[in-house]
Amino acid sequence: MAKVKVTIQNRQKAVKVTPEMRKLIRLSCAAVLENQGFSDLAEVVVTFVDDAEIKKLNNEFRNIDKSTDVLSFPLGEGGEYDLNPETGAYSLGDVVISVEHAVAQSEEYGHSFERELSYLTVHSMLHLLGFDHVNGGDEAALMRKTEEEVMTVLGLAR
Repeated sequence: MAKVKVTIQNRQKAVKVTPEMRKLIRLSCAAVLENQGFSDLAEVVVTFVDDAEIKKLNNEFRNIDKSTDVLSFPLGEGGEYDLNPETGAYSLGDVVISVEHAVAQSEEYGHSFERELSYLTVHSMLHLLGFDHVNGGDEAALMRKTEEEVMTVLGLAR
């Protein structure tokens, strides 16, 4: 498995963040890096928030005044990332997950909360590595295919 230091922050109270959830997030991050052949040490920050906070962030950074499930804040560009001299790891960026959205979407899609949490992490990690789906087409199809590959490796395929 790829080496990644994942810092997990909890700024919500709707769902208790368990050691199993933390492990799943770390495994999901590592699986994406493994899938993409990212062999260097990496670091990522994953923050759990409520819908009110993610709405605020979505408005501030994307000018969209509504809540969403996950936001990605990549630190790299074109496959180039800053090296953190203190840790020797490449800083990929930040992932912000609305736990309230994750719960609602797991119910809507009829799968476990754990699968939804992992999927949102995988999706966001791919954004940190430069994937995008906003314009649709081949780029979106490649991102979707890669998400499913990683979810299958994690044992969480649809």
